[in-house]
Amino acid sequence: MKQNHILLVDGMALLFRAFFATSVHGNFMYNSKGLPTNGVSGLLKHLTLAINSFQPSHVICCWDMGSSTFRNESFQNYKANRSEPPVELLPQFDMAKEAVSALEIPNIGIRGYEADDCIGTLALSYHGDMKVTILTGDRDLLQLLTDNIEVALLQKGMGNYKIYSEQTFTEETGIHPLGLIDVKGLMGDASDNYPGVKGIGEKTAYKLIAQYKSIEVLLDSLAELTKGQRTKIENDLEMLTLSRSLARINCEVPLECVLEDAELSFDPHHTMNRLGELDIKGFRKLPEHSNSEAM
Repeated sequence: MKQNHILLVDGMALLFRAFFATSVHGNFMYNSKGLPTNGVSGLLKHLTLAINSFQPSHVICCWDMGSSTFRNESFQNYKANRSEPPVELLPQFDMAKEAVSALEIPNIGIRGYEADDCIGTLALSYHGDMKVTILTGDRDLLQLLTDNIEVALLQKGMGNYKIYSEQTFTEETGIHPLGLIDVKGLMGDASDNYPGVKGIGEKTAYKLIAQYKSIEVLLDSLAELTKGQRTKIENDLEMLTLSRSLARINCEVPLECVLEDAELSFDPHHTMNRLGELDIKGFRKLPEHSNSEAM
């Protein structure tokens, strides 16, 4: 009997990637209602190609729900460096969820948490019973790699992925996937706007965690470090602890999702009618998994 296989989709990553890939050329693909559809069209293409490629039995799409999360309560400047979304993207957030829903794929998002947290919670809930593939462009999700969980990182172009398992990640980086949390604690994350330890860069952070395995062992071994490394860490212990906390994906989000609702099964005609109502320009073909024909 074929093992069940769930595809957990980072909806935010796909939508933003698709939007900016075309908006840089001013190609917003307005529909008959005057709404831009370039991001939604690209998201559907990414989603369709992933379903065709990975052939999952189940699919769930996860979303951020607002800009403020529990991390902002810990660190006020978390992601404060990010500008507001372009006006052309704003109406596409709800449209994207409607388009995903048209494929009978559940949309999951919990206020106060990020899409990453929802993905982490679902991945750990399901990986004991089925294979889990996480589709994203965010390397932070690599910390979730373990038995039966793989991460497919979007690459340039459509339908191209770099697929990580726990083994391939360790071979590439020299650390365990959970060690990525400690690396981020040391080096920080410019994209998410938390600093880590001032003066500790990516190369040094990976080297230290590869050698000492964890922040706890590293702190117990400060006497072995160079004077410069020791001084930097000792002077920034509070930010090290905070940055590490911000980097950790919360895998205990209070969400509800009935697995049967995520089974990939949709009526092509019904789906085409719903997508037709949204008038999404540039999207022509449903996933082959449904045995549907081109729109």
